[in-house]
Amino acid sequence: MTETLILSVPLFSTLCNEAFKLRRAVFIGEQNVPADEEFDEADLSAEHIVAIHAGEVAGTLRVVYLDDHVKIGRVAVGAQWRGHGIASAMIRFAMEAHRTARGNRFYLTAQSDKIALYEKFGFTAFGDKFLDGGMPHLAMKNY
Repeated sequence: MTETLILSVPLFSTLCNEAFKLRRAVFIGEQNVPADEEFDEADLSAEHIVAIHAGEVAGTLRVVYLDDHVKIGRVAVGAQWRGHGIASAMIRFAMEAHRTARGNRFYLTAQSDKIALYEKFGFTAFGDKFLDGGMPHLAMKNY
């Protein structure tokens, strides 16, 4: 079985650019998120995390420090790599790397069909469903 390597990469590095390419394929290509909503100003200050599987960028997410918590977002895994635990490995990596920040308080907004994934990491949904990128989401936090 091929091992997955998870690492933080510098903004606009080759690996980060591959991660942005993957995000565009997943969010714009597959999920029809408007192109002008996929990349935003938070990308400029975020920590970008990639998963390398079988020599390819198979997944990515970003970590943004907000006043009250650390926000995990833009979690994307390439279609051919889904079901291999890549999203879980990236989330675990991000939470471990940033657990000392903001009192170990993490926040995210999850597509409604992905709630169970985040519940495995101690996240609980709160509030009403809302549309983001045209898809129903729920806010979630681990505190």
